[in-house]
Amino acid sequence: MIKKRDLHECYSLYNLMMDPVVFPYVRYKCQSYEEYLFMTKQLIVEEEQGTCISRTILNEMGHPIGTIDLYNIDNQTGFLATWIGAPYFGKGYNQRAKESFFAELFLEHHIETIYLKVRKQNIRSKKAVEKLQYVKLGNDIKQQVYKSINNTQHSYDLYYVERSGFLESSEDMQHVIAT
Repeated sequence: MIKKRDLHECYSLYNLMMDPVVFPYVRYKCQSYEEYLFMTKQLIVEEEQGTCISRTILNEMGHPIGTIDLYNIDNQTGFLATWIGAPYFGKGYNQRAKESFFAELFLEHHIETIYLKVRKQNIRSKKAVEKLQYVKLGNDIKQQVYKSINNTQHSYDLYYVERSGFLESSEDMQHVIAT
């Protein structure tokens, strides 16, 4: 479902990212394949330095369909960036990728809080985030972070996932599956 970034998948990902339905919502916008390749190399280096964690989202056939990243990692917190190619919209990949990535972040990397900033007009992303029972709206609760992400031309809603809430939710899901 997710794997560490690899330069071999860049061509496929670049083509998916350039779709006009996807491109406006991609964090690392690149204007050429060479720029995308360079940016991916940079992300791999940043992961080695501990400032980001980046994974490729795969479909059932093992083909790359998008990316999921935790960036601006500081004090066991970071911001999430996710995009999936348009042919894979509405097929459950987003939720499965987030659950896999969150499990890795909370259990292997000891992250405590993951922030998700979603443009207020991005209805597709807001609906996807709000489907996840462990995600909380943080506009009022995390006011300092909310203000810091809204000092730009875009207007964002702030969501967050805390380690304890995700792990508790995961236990609840496992209990339901077992019964």
